Amino acid sequence: MIHRISAILLFLLLITDLYIYRVYICQLTVRRCLRFAWWIPSLLLVIFFCSLLVGDNFTPARITATSRCMTLYLLLTIPKTLFVLCSLIGSTVMRVFGKSVQKIIVILSSIVAFGGVVLIGYGSTIGWHRFEVKEVEFFHPDVPSAFDGYRIVHISDWHIGTIAGHPERIIEAIDIVNAQHPDLVVFTGDLVNNEVSELDGKEHIFNRIKATDGVISILGNHDYGTYRQWETKQAELDNLNALKEWERKNFGRLLLNEKHLIAHAGDTIAIIGVENDGNPPFPSLGDLPKAMEGTAPYFKILLSHDPTHWRRRVLPDTDIPLTLSGHTHAMQFRIGNWSPSAWFYPEWSGFYYDGLRALYVNQGLGGAMLAFRFGAWPEITVHTLRRSFSD
Repeated sequence: MIHRISAILLFLLLITDLYIYRVYICQLTVRRCLRFAWWIPSLLLVIFFCSLLVGDNFTPARITATSRCMTLYLLLTIPKTLFVLCSLIGSTVMRVFGKSVQKIIVILSSIVAFGGVVLIGYGSTIGWHRFEVKEVEFFHPDVPSAFDGYRIVHISDWHIGTIAGHPERIIEAIDIVNAQHPDLVVFTGDLVNNEVSELDGKEHIFNRIKATDGVISILGNHDYGTYRQWETKQAELDNLNALKEWERKNFGRLLLNEKHLIAHAGDTIAIIGVENDGNPPFPSLGDLPKAMEGTAPYFKILLSHDPTHWRRRVLPDTDIPLTLSGHTHAMQFRIGNWSPSAWFYPEWSGFYYDGLRALYVNQGLGGAMLAFRFGAWPEITVHTLRRSFSD
């Protein structure tokens, strides 16, 4: 799959280069050295790109290199693609108005391409750590009186391996979490890209998270380590077990198809956590009936990494009022209410309702392969439970 995606990306890079070369570069100069110079940045990037396809693509060092390569790729390809699209549209305009508008078209195409440079530059330098706090309320008549006003901070998809070289950004996010004075913090999976070693030396950072009722976490698809090549199946299992133990030690409570009851002033709510339950090729290990055992009397909140679980299993098979998920990242790119994530997920960011029951999809804090975000800023959600008597 990685190789197919890489082939598509390289084709897009080369086809835009070829178009600009044939239509513009060849018209601007006949000197071979200058024409060859046009290809040098792309050729170097192709060499860098291909070197990353040899061996295991998902070791921590390789992920860091891949992130840098993808940033360079975007800086080269997105502006050129925008320029080519504008140029093609301009060719149609020229058929109507003649070559007199050619200069205007080139100028406008260049402006749009420069806008692409600014977008990619901002997203890869500032946007990926432009943390956004979203305050939301969930109203439901079954919220117990003692939990009316209860504050749950929801974070997701940290992908520490991608930002391992920037511990100050992890600290910044945790300080923002603590500043919300949460009653409870929940983390809905994908703490790492693949390996528990991504967390080495960071235990003291995550121990900074403070909440009255502690921190509860679940696993996401990346946490199982299935995206990298392991020497043996036992090595893969040992990595997963080590990550589970790390989360229990540094977060406090890891829910693996199980529940945790929280009691206040005579009232109780059930926090239910399932293992990742996604559509192929993502792991489907969730056991919702097992996780819900003994929760019938209580107001229930489900933590499930993949939002597709909500329509597949939660709505038809349970009475759970509120489900919290992550996984989509809103594909780390969003303009207004649109994101390419909508092409793949019917529920990809924010609240979705079915009667009184709701799903909330958090956009996440990081990215699996790329430290880049534009529009879909890294999200810290504050859910306030509200007791409502309306039907």
